[in-house]
Amino acid sequence: MGGCAGSRRRLSDSEGEETVPEPRLPLLDHQGAHWKNAVGFWLLGLCNNFSYVVMLSAAHDILSHERTSGNQSHVDPGPAPIPHNSSSRFDCNSVSTAAVLLADILPTLVIKLLAPLGLHLLPYSPRVLVSGICAAGSFILVAFSHSVGTSLCGVVLASISSGLGEVTFLSLTAFYPSYFLLLTSPEAQDPGGEEEAESSSRQPLIRTEAPELKPGSSSSLSLQERWTVFKGLLWYIVPLVVVYFAEYFINQGLFELLFFRNTSLSHAQQYRWYQMLYQAGVFASRSSLRCCHIRFTWALALLQCLNLAFLLADVWFGFLPSIYFVFLIILYEGLLGGAAYVNTFHNIALETSDEHREFAMAATCISDTLGISLSGLLALPLHDFLCQLS
Repeated sequence: MGGCAGSRRRLSDSEGEETVPEPRLPLLDHQGAHWKNAVGFWLLGLCNNFSYVVMLSAAHDILSHERTSGNQSHVDPGPAPIPHNSSSRFDCNSVSTAAVLLADILPTLVIKLLAPLGLHLLPYSPRVLVSGICAAGSFILVAFSHSVGTSLCGVVLASISSGLGEVTFLSLTAFYPSYFLLLTSPEAQDPGGEEEAESSSRQPLIRTEAPELKPGSSSSLSLQERWTVFKGLLWYIVPLVVVYFAEYFINQGLFELLFFRNTSLSHAQQYRWYQMLYQAGVFASRSSLRCCHIRFTWALALLQCLNLAFLLADVWFGFLPSIYFVFLIILYEGLLGGAAYVNTFHNIALETSDEHREFAMAATCISDTLGISLSGLLALPLHDFLCQLS
């Protein structure tokens, strides 16, 4: 591309026409702008997932304890919480933590289902503002609630914030091709795309209006074109649905039942450690795209299903002797989930055309939410069935 541009300039010179070269950013400034965009998106993703993750990590506490006067926390101040179901070896709550999962994911599912149809017509800044307000409101409502029902309303606000933010920020990456090039090894970058990447690096990350769309971009795609693009995305959507179904069936269906009495950790503390280790694995793998790029995400889906089968067998038979084995498996589970997510969107970003990329990003982000919703629906009856076992 650069060679073609140079040939055109030499041809113009030979014809006696004087051309004034456009000013170009120095190489260091060019790379610096790319890194600023990458760090900006990293921070946006971190902040966007914060409320969603906190609510899921606190699910056991939200369902276990209602606020009493003088207790300023959902966490029981007593050193030894009383089991809710002492007749069961699982020490179950009356309601599965999958209830919190559904409150934290169903609003997101609705947003993501509607997003490809018209959300692109709304500028980016109002979307970010609404997302931030909902996130703040979720923490305030849960912190000052006196009942589980009020807390679940706060969880719903967290879901709206996370769902709207995810669709917004993933769609926004379509206008920053240099962001995806930066996440891969330097050798994978196309020198011919330098001018396009340089142009995109000059754009502010968040604008007061939606970025200018190119002719034929997602705002002008017909329903037939959208359906054609969506069918082509199924190769990526289906494995991501499977990955998230398996891992959230583990997280909200089995974590509460993986209860070890031969440890100093209380049941609530064990649940929080499970959630923390899972999120640590997700965080590490979602930030590792520059080091490891996985093309076939079906392999990750298969491995995650094996994790689900193994931990479900342990819940039923109880053959693992120590909680530390579960810790390692959960960390591995998080690594698989994060790798599946980031590699799916990275592959789509590199393989879709410019005019389809924004729609493809918004459409594919339904995958994780659909898998999580299905796992929550199945985890509720599983919880009731297992907790009835003596």
